[in-house]
Amino acid sequence: MLRLLCIMISVFVMLTPLTQAEEIKNGEGGLTEDMIRRLRDAFPLEGKDRVLYNALSENDIKALTLNRDLYNATDKYFSHKIEIEGITDQQKTGRCWLFAGYNILRPVVREKLNLENFEFSQIYGQFWDKLEKANLFLESIIRTASLDLKDRKVEFLLKRPFPDGGQWHMVVDLNNKYGVVPKEVMPETKSSANTGTMNKLITRRLRLGALVLRNMVSEGKSPEALETEKLNILKDVYRMLVLHLGEPPVEFTWRYEDKDEMLSEAKTYTPLQFYREVVEKDLSDYYCLYNCPAHPYNALYQVELDRNLFDREDLTFINVTIEDLKTLTLAQLLDGEGVWFGCDVGKELYSDKGFLSTGMYAYEALYQVNLSMGKKERILLHESIPTHAMVIIGVDMDGNRPAKWLIENSWGEERGDKGKYTMADAWFDEYVYAVIVDKTYIPERLLKILDTEPVVLPPWDPMYALIQ
Repeated sequence: MLRLLCIMISVFVMLTPLTQAEEIKNGEGGLTEDMIRRLRDAFPLEGKDRVLYNALSENDIKALTLNRDLYNATDKYFSHKIEIEGITDQQKTGRCWLFAGYNILRPVVREKLNLENFEFSQIYGQFWDKLEKANLFLESIIRTASLDLKDRKVEFLLKRPFPDGGQWHMVVDLNNKYGVVPKEVMPETKSSANTGTMNKLITRRLRLGALVLRNMVSEGKSPEALETEKLNILKDVYRMLVLHLGEPPVEFTWRYEDKDEMLSEAKTYTPLQFYREVVEKDLSDYYCLYNCPAHPYNALYQVELDRNLFDREDLTFINVTIEDLKTLTLAQLLDGEGVWFGCDVGKELYSDKGFLSTGMYAYEALYQVNLSMGKKERILLHESIPTHAMVIIGVDMDGNRPAKWLIENSWGEERGDKGKYTMADAWFDEYVYAVIVDKTYIPERLLKILDTEPVVLPPWDPMYALIQ
């Protein structure tokens, strides 16, 4: 019995983690002189490796590893495409989701009013998105005030009070609540096109406000007192937003000249009237579909705190196979309507030419190391996340299968192929995560999933990342 007890104690000691002091004392886990010697011996910098060292130390690695033959072998023709006019430019901001959302609606207005070109005021949507996110942050702070500052949810909120980014459903919610206006009614400012300083300063005000609200809750202040303080903070945020972005119009008078040089009569609208009368497109029947192999397919998910309006739903999506995602995208596109999508745009992008393809850069061949991961592993290990939203406006079919896709980006005409990008079909498989599709194209077997209870994912799930 005594022997068994000694064995159990020995096992317990072996399984009990050492303190940092004990680890240092034992000298375990650190880089030893012997290990460093073996590392040096494993890679003597000589011969062709010295040539590589000279090349890498003086050149961009992408230029050295670019697969030019892959790009040169891909033509710029597409069997099906939607004609667009004008490329938008989000500049130094994370407003891609808003630009892509408006880019879906621009053709509606152009066709309806017979316009050569038309652009919505992105700064108008940006203003209300910012104010709504400030309110979402403050209200969430009040409701988590009983949690410790080091709680993961509280920490998440404090790190991200005021992000630029967003999702499709945020465009829909903003349009339904605030409407839209033409670009000339509320044009861009320096701060709207470069949000860094504005975001930092308003974030500081929000964090100070969060501290006050948490203290008020701990002191047992009434809900009315908390609401009053929240409003005072929002008054400061509103003032700062107006000074940076301008004041959004309550109503405006607008007229236009069409492609036949016919001038319309001037008419006065509220932003909501303009949205309902001129745009006149119901977005409530568009649903979000994801391809996230880190979660089971054919199920409904909801990402907590992934919204911009406090009193609206969080991002809710059906997780589907890449085959379903591609089939539904193709159906809507071939019917003449562009498709809003979210992707990891930074992966394997030949930025100078606007070309997205797997195998674009031969990093493994240069380093002689294995860098390959599957889509599931990239998600779970935070190697790949949806970082950008654009619009698919064309496809080149090879028989019954797509060979490549045509993309409308929002990085201006100077980048890519005059603002348009070519996406290889294999790249779609690996780095496209979300598409927005009208329910007309969604089969009944997937629509039924919308009636199920969603699996709620925490805000630190990788799928939240598009709104950073």
